[in-house]
Amino acid sequence: MITMEVETTARQEMVRITRRLAQAVQEAGWDNGLCLVFVPHTTAGITINENADPDVVRDILYSLERQVPSADPNYRHVEGNSAAHIKASLMGFSLTLMVRNGRLVLGRWQDVLLCEFDGPRRRQLMLEFVAG
Repeated sequence: MITMEVETTARQEMVRITRRLAQAVQEAGWDNGLCLVFVPHTTAGITINENADPDVVRDILYSLERQVPSADPNYRHVEGNSAAHIKASLMGFSLTLMVRNGRLVLGRWQDVLLCEFDGPRRRQLMLEFVAG
């Protein structure tokens, strides 16, 4: 297993982590199989989406905020970050990525994004390889 840290800098943001994941896969010598990526946090998630137009990430964050407003007087969670928990659950906490010949298999316009909803924080990612 590989553990890596990602520093986030805003309350809500999506951090492109594809290059770091690809580097970790290469350094570990993983050849063909599956790379499991897990985010062990309840207020951060992970997803794959477009890497060409930064407005896509902005639009995702905007849409999530409209669906799950950060401030709502009906939230009961004492820590005041109920929306972050909900948004992270909507995005998900893990991904399975294919690895072929030591490289991540992604579409031309795809990036892996760490989704921060309660930052800024130091987040952890756990990677595990399943040989194929």
